[in-house]
Amino acid sequence: MNRNLLALVVAQFLSAFSDNAILFVVVAIVLKAGNPAAWYIPALQSVFLVAFVACAPWVGPAADRFPKPQVLMAANALKATGTLLILAGLEPLIAYAVVGVGAALYSPAKYGILPELVAKDDLVRANSVVEGATIAAILIGTLAGAKLADHSVPQALALTAGLYVLSAVAGLALPRLEARGARLDVALGQLAARIRTVFASARARLVVLSLSLFWAAAATLRIVLVAWAPLVLQTRNAGDIAELTLFLAIGIVIGSVAAPRFITLDSIRRARIPAYGLSLSFLLLADVEGIWAARAVLLAIGTAGGLFVVPLNAAMQHIGHQTIGSGGAVAMQNLFQNLTMLGAVSGYTLASAHGVGPVGAIYTLGGLMLAATISVSLRLPKA
Repeated sequence: MNRNLLALVVAQFLSAFSDNAILFVVVAIVLKAGNPAAWYIPALQSVFLVAFVACAPWVGPAADRFPKPQVLMAANALKATGTLLILAGLEPLIAYAVVGVGAALYSPAKYGILPELVAKDDLVRANSVVEGATIAAILIGTLAGAKLADHSVPQALALTAGLYVLSAVAGLALPRLEARGARLDVALGQLAARIRTVFASARARLVVLSLSLFWAAAATLRIVLVAWAPLVLQTRNAGDIAELTLFLAIGIVIGSVAAPRFITLDSIRRARIPAYGLSLSFLLLADVEGIWAARAVLLAIGTAGGLFVVPLNAAMQHIGHQTIGSGGAVAMQNLFQNLTMLGAVSGYTLASAHGVGPVGAIYTLGGLMLAATISVSLRLPKA
């Protein structure tokens, strides 16, 4: 833990804390307004994802075109601006999209800066430290943001914006790294070429499809819970809903830690087992009525998700290393994940506007996940 890595960890913790707090602050605003339209909260997640998809071809090259510490600071400034726009009374759908643009810019710079800060032999450990800080920020930020928003929305927004600013200030402690000179004008063509190269492999197509379906289901579930919990569990505020998502996040941590012991790149076919467990857990959640039963099922969903997604991420990085580079593969995967997440959340938004309830949506999610798992399992290569 050298000085440069410490500065990055502090910046990442503060930014990730605020990223997860701001969503539940906005949810609290909507819930306090009383009887929101069923489509509104899903639409909030949609505008955030639209920003990621729209910016996808350019944010990676931008992280190389300019010094990464400056990119991190600019991204946090954008996220703080979006938060302050909500505080100023701007329509949350517009302001939250500004936060999404900042988050889209922040992501590739956060991952891309590590090889420039630490030696090759320390890279895995550095990734572990940064991811550990991120997980802690997700868990704490989700609950703290919701609880504070239930008490005072203006205070929650002010704190969130302030933490984004502090994260940007922490970036000043990073070294003055050189820009790597990527071109923004050819970014779209480069992305298309990378997609063609990776998708020439049937194995790569299945990995991309599987990861994208997982994150689409996860993003939709997070939004469905906002409508499902008050209806089934009689929760009445953002804090109670955030506590439910906390069990989902804890499960992902458990599954992520356990995954390397059970599934390796040589036994990647085993990933279909937690995928089946994930699908069945979705169907089980639709029938849950008690708070502790809901927490247990969400913990199981998270655990199965962690066991499923970690080995597939490793497989994607391995495929990328052999073709377009692991960084390019991750950037391409991010595009497809956000596209499918946007499609799934938009579909739920449309369904909600036409009267489809959250229980029916959870049944649909489980059924689609099960059908997709069976389909992919039948097409898995033998090696």
